[in-house]
Amino acid sequence: MSWIVLTSTVAAALAIALGVMLPALAMGRAISQALESLARQPESERSIMRTLFIGLAMIESLAIYCLVIVLIILFRNPLLEYLLK
Repeated sequence: MSWIVLTSTVAAALAIALGVMLPALAMGRAISQALESLARQPESERSIMRTLFIGLAMIESLAIYCLVIVLIILFRNPLLEYLLK
């Protein structure tokens, strides 16, 4: 049973590392592109900012979904119940 716990812990650590790192890179790129767009067309600030905030919320939700899956893996692992039977 201990190797299942160890494996699921390592998988959860990798999942949260990738699940937070990749959306953070996407957020940085989105903000960079939005600032570049604002520099080119300052008159369209409202539509750019609205689209940016909606996009950032969508990107952030990916990191939150990853956190939920990792918490399920760590605290309510379905494999443990299957192996204990």
